[in-house]
Amino acid sequence: MEIIQTKKAPAAVGPYCQGASSQGKKLIFTSGQLPLCPESGELVTSSIKDATIRSLKNVLAVVEAGGGSLESIIKVNIYLNDINDFAAVNEVYEEFFKEHKPARSCLEVAKLPKGGLLEIEAIAEAN
Repeated sequence: MEIIQTKKAPAAVGPYCQGASSQGKKLIFTSGQLPLCPESGELVTSSIKDATIRSLKNVLAVVEAGGGSLESIIKVNIYLNDINDFAAVNEVYEEFFKEHKPARSCLEVAKLPKGGLLEIEAIAEAN
């Protein structure tokens, strides 16, 4: 396992890394990415759409730091604080991924760290 670190995504808020790649760097696993601004560490709570954009950008930054790209993402997990945000998240998600459609799960959870509106994690192939 190789640890993935980048300043283009926020630091982990607990005892874990931003991401890791499998031996031989074939697969990239991101940790869950809250909608935190990498520069300030501030949580985006202005809207679910803004929070979704920030979390997706954080996920992509970790994937790219591990040698992947948007098109190499093969699985996404989204954890929502409120399942009623599902449609709004889908709007942003569809615009972000465009024609690329990775496998995905979306679940409602009771709470997220730091009071986040959502958290997103992904698995990708290294290019």
